[in-house]
Amino acid sequence: MKVILIDDERAMHLIMSKMLLKLPEIEIAGAFTNTSSAAAFLSENPDVELAFVDLSMPGETGMEFAARMEAAGCAAQLVFVTSHKEYALEAYDLSVLDYLVKPVTQERLQRAVSRALKHRRIPSRTEETVKDSGLQAGTPTVILTMLGDVAVSTEAGRVKWISRKCTELFAYLLLHRGKRIPRSRLVADIFAGSGADSYLNTTVYQLRKSLEPLGLRDALRSENDGYALELQHEPATDYMEFARKTGELRVIHEGNIEAALQAERLYTGELFGDRAYVWAIHETERYSAMHASFVLRLAEALIEMKDTVTASRLLLKLNERNPLDENAVRMLMAIHACNGDKKGLNAVYTGFVKVLGRELGIRPSSELILFFDSQLKQVSEKR
Repeated sequence: MKVILIDDERAMHLIMSKMLLKLPEIEIAGAFTNTSSAAAFLSENPDVELAFVDLSMPGETGMEFAARMEAAGCAAQLVFVTSHKEYALEAYDLSVLDYLVKPVTQERLQRAVSRALKHRRIPSRTEETVKDSGLQAGTPTVILTMLGDVAVSTEAGRVKWISRKCTELFAYLLLHRGKRIPRSRLVADIFAGSGADSYLNTTVYQLRKSLEPLGLRDALRSENDGYALELQHEPATDYMEFARKTGELRVIHEGNIEAALQAERLYTGELFGDRAYVWAIHETERYSAMHASFVLRLAEALIEMKDTVTASRLLLKLNERNPLDENAVRMLMAIHACNGDKKGLNAVYTGFVKVLGRELGIRPSSELILFFDSQLKQVSEKR
């Protein structure tokens, strides 16, 4: 995938380039200090699929550039890279793919790139594929990306949500796909407040308008004073695929380790991203726990195969998402002890102790303290 960088600070070009060059699927096609030269380059190079754009630049801002590119029908996906976290929701309204806050970490950048790869324009089906799938020629292939995002894509492109509420309504109906949800329940869960019934009417209209360019307007059906989401053919849904693949990999071994790593990469963020829908808390926590459990099993298998580097990388990602996960901390400590790394062992333990004190006001369990002591002893015996 070809990408470009747009930032008025050349130092950021170097930082981002260094991190992007670690990703084998990425080719840096150019770096620009202003949006006008970047826009000209994009118009002449339609094969560029992704642009990392700084928000605060002299002249045209990143937000204004994104709006202009969207109006011009630019096919490149955009990711904002900035210090201004408060603009995240407005960015998503512009159909920006992701929003990275400086300083950008390698793991967070990888998640953004993985998301971009999932949203690449889907090549048209060959006649053989259509025949094998049982679909009629011209049937849109629908890809639903709900881990870390709320996005709908087909061969025609990606849905551009008209409002935040229509995005939320789609996500809600997707979780209850195929079931009629009464208007009263939608009003209570999503539109509580004065004028809620009218707000729902407007949002239903906006959702249909958002889906219309991709030929999916009729997916939102009105039934007996309620609504249902009915996609004509089974879409590719990332959270369902993640659950299916991890469920199949009950025992991870050398023969399926690559499949397990690919399954883990499907989890590019929490269900519905940073939107924090109250009605989705249970499902969000369920998928988060599913991912954590799978990572621990995967890391354990990698350690048995002596691949502590990959195991550490996965555990550090898990620790970044949930620094209170004691199981991940234990495994990281064990890896450092096995490698004779006393400094790393101490850093993991003391970091966890600080998090417990700061977030919960408690000390580590006696079991963890004993485990830490045993790992220290193991390191000392190796010397």
